[in-house]
Amino acid sequence: MIKRISINPNVCHGQACIKGTRIPVHQVVRMLANGDSIEELLEQYPSITRNDVLACLNYAASLAEEQVTPVEVLLNT
Repeated sequence: MIKRISINPNVCHGQACIKGTRIPVHQVVRMLANGDSIEELLEQYPSITRNDVLACLNYAASLAEEQVTPVEVLLNT
């Protein structure tokens, strides 16, 4: 994942991006969540690879794993 994701304060306001691009990780994950397939992403962004997309998912999973928030706290906000 480290080889494919970069965080640079001078690129996309320091958001995690696919290395060598200005494509934020959150954009890739959001597109997948909205029903786009990996193949559609690769067509829309020919500069990235399937492994880049998988690295985005891995990065997002790592972030979600770091903090545990009880479901009832989320429901009460």
